[in-house]
Amino acid sequence: MKIMIIGAGQMGSGIAQVCAMNGYEVFLHDLTLELVEKGRNGIKKQLQRQIEKERLTEQDADRFLQRIQTSTELRNAKNADIIIEAAVENMEVKKNLFTKLDSYAPAHAILATNTSSLPITEIAAATNRADKVIGMHFMNPVPVMKLVEVIRGLATSQETFDKVYSLAESLKKTAVEVNDFPGFVSNRILMPMINEAIYTVFEGVATPEDVDEVMKLGMNHPMGPLTLADFIGLDTCLAIMETLHEGFGDDKYRPCPLLRKYVKAGWLGKKSGRGFYRYSK
Repeated sequence: MKIMIIGAGQMGSGIAQVCAMNGYEVFLHDLTLELVEKGRNGIKKQLQRQIEKERLTEQDADRFLQRIQTSTELRNAKNADIIIEAAVENMEVKKNLFTKLDSYAPAHAILATNTSSLPITEIAAATNRADKVIGMHFMNPVPVMKLVEVIRGLATSQETFDKVYSLAESLKKTAVEVNDFPGFVSNRILMPMINEAIYTVFEGVATPEDVDEVMKLGMNHPMGPLTLADFIGLDTCLAIMETLHEGFGDDKYRPCPLLRKYVKAGWLGKKSGRGFYRYSK
């Protein structure tokens, strides 16, 4: 089976890595060769760390890397059996991509999206193969996290679901079946908790450090919600909260004004050097 990954960022390159490490031939695709090479070099660094920890041999790492071909032409979809899209979290971008992929990919190919909250059914409607469109939501960082949410769209066939569920398991992941509702399971529960943590800071209840301490020591969370928000990216958190708010029409999903303010200020968390905490570049 050949797998094409659309988007060579952190998520896409992580998915490419686990696919290559589990025996699949991979096309890693992005808009420019520079972006693809950046993603491939990120995979190389990850594998090098595994070599240093003596969890991997250099021969194995070389073999895995040889399974990853670079791509800047969407037409390469014609060689893929399954395509996993991990592009920017924007509905118009995804629909446009899926329309093109539908025209290039062979008739049997499954089109999966790694979206963290956008409706699978709406993405599928941009194609002529809605029965072969499905959500495959990996967690970040992909090589470490065990969960994959496998999300059925309205028209997703049982055959498509079974194939993708089996693929997730072959990647040594735990697949969980989810239906197509805003935020699925993971972000429907996680993001309102992060949003509520931001409200406690906004209302002066406690500092970010103390909010995180309460959740780590009191609830046994490995990472506080505000540290986690910085790690995810505050712009991503805001986009998911807006999807939940719009999708359910319920004010309990209203994004905190402080979250909006930070995003407008360019304080996006770890990737920008500042969010609820400061980070050295």
